[in-house]
Amino acid sequence: MSKTFVPSPETPAVLTANDLRDGRCVWMGEGGWTAKPAEAVLYEDPGLAELALLDAQAQGHVVVGPYLIEAARGPDGRAAPAHFREAFRNGGPTTEPAARNANARQPEASHV
Repeated sequence: MSKTFVPSPETPAVLTANDLRDGRCVWMGEGGWTAKPAEAVLYEDPGLAELALLDAQAQGHVVVGPYLIEAARGPDGRAAPAHFREAFRNGGPTTEPAARNANARQPEASHV
């Protein structure tokens, strides 16, 4: 089992999961799950974050694999993923042709 990230005012967390219907990355917003990471709730209090995670884990009919991640607070005060992995996940499943093409690395001229 992976270690759960513990938020603080210096390093807030957001709650993320995958939509059960299409596998896309979703974030817990004020009114429920959203596809926009900037609309995610920033959790600074570990207790509130844990309660939100427990609530999300009970939503197995809506999302899969919810977990807390470290987030950054952007210049506008909104949430943003703090690590590349989460920003990459937000691009959508790489098993879809459009996503594979969008995420594919272009060959460098020296390798062609």
